[in-house]
Amino acid sequence: MATIIDMPKLSDTMTVGTLVKWLKNEGDPLSSGMMIAEIETDKATMELECFEDGTLLKQVAKVGDQIAVGAPICVIGKPGEDLSGLNLAPAPAAPAPAATPAVAAPSVASAKEGAPVIHTSTPSHTPFAAAIADGRVKVSPLARKVAADKGVDVSRLRGTGPGGRIVKADVLAAAEGKGSYVTTAVTPSAASAKEGAPYSPIASAKRGPIAEQKDTPLSNMRATIARRLLEAKTQIPHFYLEIEADAAPLLALRSQINEALEGRGVKLSVNDFILKASVEALRRVPAVNSSWEGTLIRQHAAVHMAFAVAIEDGLITPVIRDAHDKSVFDISAEAKSLGALAKQKKLKPDQYTGGTFCVSNLGMFGLDRFSAIINPPNAAILAVGGTIKKPVVGPNDTIVVGQRMSLTLSCDHRVVDGALGAQWLAALKDLIEKPSLLLL
Repeated sequence: MATIIDMPKLSDTMTVGTLVKWLKNEGDPLSSGMMIAEIETDKATMELECFEDGTLLKQVAKVGDQIAVGAPICVIGKPGEDLSGLNLAPAPAAPAPAATPAVAAPSVASAKEGAPVIHTSTPSHTPFAAAIADGRVKVSPLARKVAADKGVDVSRLRGTGPGGRIVKADVLAAAEGKGSYVTTAVTPSAASAKEGAPYSPIASAKRGPIAEQKDTPLSNMRATIARRLLEAKTQIPHFYLEIEADAAPLLALRSQINEALEGRGVKLSVNDFILKASVEALRRVPAVNSSWEGTLIRQHAAVHMAFAVAIEDGLITPVIRDAHDKSVFDISAEAKSLGALAKQKKLKPDQYTGGTFCVSNLGMFGLDRFSAIINPPNAAILAVGGTIKKPVVGPNDTIVVGQRMSLTLSCDHRVVDGALGAQWLAALKDLIEKPSLLLL
């Protein structure tokens, strides 16, 4: 008997999944344990495992579809089975947020006929609304592939398929310079000068938009990040503590270790030392390694160290489990591995959940200092700025060149008071300025 495979809940917060790619085609034989599709969740792109033996009879969902948890994805059974009695209607997925239209006057004809008005700022710059549905471009998988091969922007095409869907013929016509393909208008600098505008070669070169106006539909991950950050910022009473550490000893030790162990493939980053120092500071001040649980405060026995990784859709926080039992070399290797998986959206749920403390480092982007939003249910998050050369007071009140690093701790005031947060930052500063302690 045929079996309907529904969208599983692949993470605790997942409500919908986006079908990224089919790994098996209709008619392919399947066995339990095979991966049949790639699904983008709110946190990562994961492979969908088949737990049935049989044949893939029907692909209910199409590539690019957002599928609600529990909605049908495909049907597995024996070749030739009758599927007419199966309910394959998709459950409604969460609606995409409505895009904010640019303001423009509706056409007189549209207003008279009572037709829906399409608002555009500059018609020749805006994608055709006929090919847009629920914030997503309506395009067949084949047309999308051909467009990628030929470098055609499908958001600027008018589809001729059913319901305005973009099909292969539309893409090929655009690639040949035919069809309804929107092109960017040239800024009329000469005309502006004739109309009385003062001529300036520099000013005219900078006129016009900085980029094409576009609306980007929210991915599952970006929507979840937005919701969780709003909840964190509005529901957690944040306060911030900042301290400056002398990073010169850490930089010197890191250079010595990397130079000595280069032949073994060892290359420690500044962030590796910060993660290890944060772990050891939590060992000294364990009350910061806690979480707010509504009716109680839970102090954790283990340090599961999370760290922020920037990806295309925002950021994700992989977790180094039991970091308190790991050396700086172990932490470095695991951080590199998890970071690579995060950028590929290949993290498994147990690799990005369950963190007890988090570090966010933007120093590599040239920021001196910043404040981070707490990742619930953690009680704190550390924001690490870049190492800056600046004049500091040295021995005998001399002015010397210092290597200073700004460290900002965002605290949940329900769990961490000012004195407790200050104690933890002082412990962190001591470890960074005496980095040999991190090798013990």
